[in-house]
Amino acid sequence: MKQPLIGHRRWLFPVALSAILAGSGLWYGINDYPPLPTAEAPLSSAQQTGPARPSPGTLPAAAPVEAGVPPAPNTTPRSLGPEPFAPSLAGTDIDGALKADGDGQLVIDLKVRDFFDYFLSTVGEVSPETAIRQIEQMARTHLPEPASGQALALLDQYLAYKQASLAVMQTRLDPRRQGDAGYQLAALGDAMAQLKRLRQSTFDAEVHQAFFGLEEAYSEYTLATLAIQQRDDLSQQGKQALVEWHRNQLPEALKTTEERLYATTRQQQARIAAITNASSADAAGQQLTDLGLDPEGVEGVVSYLEHRERFDQRFQSFQEALNRKGANGLAAQDLEARREELLLQHFPNEQDRTWARLKMLDSS
Repeated sequence: MKQPLIGHRRWLFPVALSAILAGSGLWYGINDYPPLPTAEAPLSSAQQTGPARPSPGTLPAAAPVEAGVPPAPNTTPRSLGPEPFAPSLAGTDIDGALKADGDGQLVIDLKVRDFFDYFLSTVGEVSPETAIRQIEQMARTHLPEPASGQALALLDQYLAYKQASLAVMQTRLDPRRQGDAGYQLAALGDAMAQLKRLRQSTFDAEVHQAFFGLEEAYSEYTLATLAIQQRDDLSQQGKQALVEWHRNQLPEALKTTEERLYATTRQQQARIAAITNASSADAAGQQLTDLGLDPEGVEGVVSYLEHRERFDQRFQSFQEALNRKGANGLAAQDLEARREELLLQHFPNEQDRTWARLKMLDSS
């Protein structure tokens, strides 16, 4: 495990942690890349002073163990109990966990990052110092050494990464090129590459892979699929083949999930097409049955489509009644009264009357 970038100086981070966490959601939308805020000024020298801390590379000392206190267990608990330090956590299980192996070493996996984020997500509701202190207390209380010290060293690295990543997430797009899909894609790729380099320089390979491996694999897959969709030298079938090839390169857990989502999307598209192209409600129901929709779902869709068919028939009758001889000669106030009278007559149901009014606006 790499040593913390700036040693064990958790006292440095609370000043900027609220802003870091608020801006740390650099998640790449598919169709919209809004400009990010300007970079925050660096901490002043006054903010970077604090009590003396251990020198870089040293692990924090373990809390003293009182006589008669049983040794620390090998994992943090699943809950903070009925009265957590932040009200928003009430009734929730702790995301992730800190765990020591049989030799007392910290187990490095994604649960560690989830654990940190669970507590840090409360910043704003509680002070940054409180959230960080809770993590320290949990590590020292529930982990043996050296695992507790390793967890706190890793917390320092994670906080340092959060602070450094803020500059990447605050990179502004050129406002003159924000409508250029190619430029947006290139900016997205650059930001992803910068974050990956930052993670590699902050964490050792094991931590980097455990914390960000799946996230980066899916981000790179998303970037590749966006680039494929922008190409005009490929047929739709060619694009689909390349997307499927990239999907097959995903780690097994992600590939299984993505394939399931893709299959669900294709199934939904087929069902929508069946409803759109069917000649009648019964025909739509039969096609949906053939596509594997459960009987209850088929019955609900058929009932809805039949209701819409009856509505369309009543709306046609309503329009004919409204346009009968003499209606065009009515004053606006009288015409409105006649329209309301006919709406009540043809559409006793309030929802149907709402649909009818909307359809009148569309037709006008």
